[in-house]
Amino acid sequence: MDAIPLFLFFFLLSIHSLLVSIKAADTIAVNQTIKDGQTIVSAQETFELGFFSPGNNTQNRYLGIWYKRLATGTVVWVANRQTPITNKSGELTLHPDGILVLRDSATDRIVWTSDSFGATRIPTARLLDSGNLMVVNDDDENLENYIWQSFDHPSNTYLPGMKFGRNLERGVVWNITSWKSADDPSPGPYVVYMDFNGAPQMFQKDRDVILLRFGIWNGLWFTGMPSFKDNQIFSVRYVSNDIETYSAFSLINASVLSRLTVSPLGDLSWWNWINRTQGWFIYLTPTVDNHVRYALCGVYGSCDLERSPSCECLKGFTPKRRDQWDVSDWTRGCQREIALDCVAGDGFRKYSSLKLPDTRESWFDTRMTLAQCETKCRNECNCTAYTTLDIKDNIGCLLWYNELIDMKKFPTNGQDIYIRMATAELGKIFR
Repeated sequence: MDAIPLFLFFFLLSIHSLLVSIKAADTIAVNQTIKDGQTIVSAQETFELGFFSPGNNTQNRYLGIWYKRLATGTVVWVANRQTPITNKSGELTLHPDGILVLRDSATDRIVWTSDSFGATRIPTARLLDSGNLMVVNDDDENLENYIWQSFDHPSNTYLPGMKFGRNLERGVVWNITSWKSADDPSPGPYVVYMDFNGAPQMFQKDRDVILLRFGIWNGLWFTGMPSFKDNQIFSVRYVSNDIETYSAFSLINASVLSRLTVSPLGDLSWWNWINRTQGWFIYLTPTVDNHVRYALCGVYGSCDLERSPSCECLKGFTPKRRDQWDVSDWTRGCQREIALDCVAGDGFRKYSSLKLPDTRESWFDTRMTLAQCETKCRNECNCTAYTTLDIKDNIGCLLWYNELIDMKKFPTNGQDIYIRMATAELGKIFR
């Protein structure tokens, strides 16, 4: 008779311990399996990892991460974007080599795996309150030595702490890609990425067609999107060295929920969670009008929202095809009124408050002064323009070697650029 209460005591104790561990668990140990219907939750219950079906799609199952305590169910990351499981037999297991393996237990088919980097000793997968799923060695407290992390493989959402750019040492490229639809998280046509030809700059494209150019980092903001500079919600940083080049943002108030998404229709939106309304609010969007469209006014043309029509040629340039220009077909852009003559001697004209041109055919040096920059451009006949690379510290040189395209006039926070002009052009009197 005494054995029964003792048995029940230990049984209830074990059940209680199991329930507590399930509630608090934010990790997956080696050889532990998370099945469909089970989840792990970050320490402060900010994010949850498990299986879900998106939108109205009740058949396909995906392994993902979503908000848990607030904005419940908003998905921020998907593992098996292109290989859904068509039943509830999904299982996620951490193997001793530090690799996460997702399989369909009904068919014994592996549908997704992570990779690994560096030495693996005692691997553990942990879901952080940043929304990052990391595989780390349990005996190493330095998270920079991670084996694998979901932040290296974003879906359609950019979270605080994520990076845009690349890491040469790990061989990873950071960008975000739209879902095909609200019911299908497989990669859609819209990508937000960093281009590394010339001075690195941010773009959005639809397949191979550039839609939007954020421009380069000038020490304070991206030249094409001054509204994305530091504000009361977040701060932006840019890092470039021999190992990695990236941009990232950090929340000023850690309690704020904030994310950047690209929608299945290509809409790029910055969202903040509003507790009062219990809903997401669009804080910023760079795609609110036609004037952000890449190369809208052609070469040597500039878009000005305060003008009608909005495209105009820079001073000293005229439309290549006046008949097309007058009916708002600006794609051919503008040409010089007076041709350059490097032998006779050219000069430079300063243009202010502009979105700097596309830098994919540019050259830059982070240490040169503006005077040194001018000298270098003047001495190279194929140099078309120059400017300061970092306006925060007033240092660095950026040179262009092509026709200048995708410029825009800003009422504030634009930048100066010095464009090569014929001496005869600089001597003209403008009324």
